[in-house]
Amino acid sequence: MPKGSKSFASEPELVAWLKQRARLHGRDVSAGIGDDAAVLRLGGAHRLLATTDLSIEGVHFSAQFHPPHSVGYRALARALSDIAAMGGTPRFALVSLALSRNQGRSWVKGFYRGFMALARRFGVSLIGGDTAIVSGATTVDVVGLGAVKAPDVLLRSGAKPGDQIFVSGELGLSATGLAALKHAAGREGGRGEPGERVIRRALRAHLYPEPRCALGRFLAERRLASAAIDLSDGLSSDLHRLCHSSGVGATLLAERIPAPAPPSARKFKITDRLDLALNGGEDYELLFTVPAGKADKIPRHFKNVPLSWIGEIGSKRSLRLINADGKELPLIPKGFDHFRTAR
Repeated sequence: MPKGSKSFASEPELVAWLKQRARLHGRDVSAGIGDDAAVLRLGGAHRLLATTDLSIEGVHFSAQFHPPHSVGYRALARALSDIAAMGGTPRFALVSLALSRNQGRSWVKGFYRGFMALARRFGVSLIGGDTAIVSGATTVDVVGLGAVKAPDVLLRSGAKPGDQIFVSGELGLSATGLAALKHAAGREGGRGEPGERVIRRALRAHLYPEPRCALGRFLAERRLASAAIDLSDGLSSDLHRLCHSSGVGATLLAERIPAPAPPSARKFKITDRLDLALNGGEDYELLFTVPAGKADKIPRHFKNVPLSWIGEIGSKRSLRLINADGKELPLIPKGFDHFRTAR
């Protein structure tokens, strides 16, 4: 970096800077930088959704913790989760793979087996990409393409004061799984501790997250959600992004935020379930807002996935958390941020 220049303080700051300069051109782009996916007009009733996601060794995955099958699966799941948050149906994917010289044929085969296993389940066709060999870490770039009817598109910018806030699934489960993987890697032989149900669920959630595409379509097609975002970086950070896009604030109730029971083994060092739920990241659940008059139409479960009411959108542009004692505290975004983590 040139002497005297400063890095961006956060990813949202870079996105805001870039959004100001990358103006939308033409009538074919109805939503661009700043949402989970771009929305492009193709003519007729449908819109094309386009998103891209990086998976970088040492940042998003580790050869020590993540088998290649999981790396491929997770790389596609990240893109499908973006399309889910827009209310769309995933259709196509492209993969660019910058492969480390340290990775062999078996790793590549495992990667694509995991990728294609998820692609088949969601009817996604792999239509192209690019490959390269690099001396550094392996990097994966997945471009996901999906479709949605024009009136059904969900954006981050539709939340209004009085809307109710919901989330799917259990938050912090993926972070619990990562903690278990790190613990297992630190033991002799690298074996994890068997049996405990929360550990098994947490490992599954981290290694093989489930994109909520059906839920996204349900909310969009029935016009239930006013805004939505997928939870990739943590509830505190992703709620902040949704509120910023909508020009609103929010109040959350700590006791309503769904977090899994911590493992019984203290050695996992999981002491604060709420912190994991707010800031753990990589849950790939959906956070969505619903007008108060439609809140009773949100089921408690959707296809066996719990849907939890956790708070309300307000007009004041701040995030607040009401703890178990009824005390109101500022909710500071502390989820994953590449710029903050790199410091």
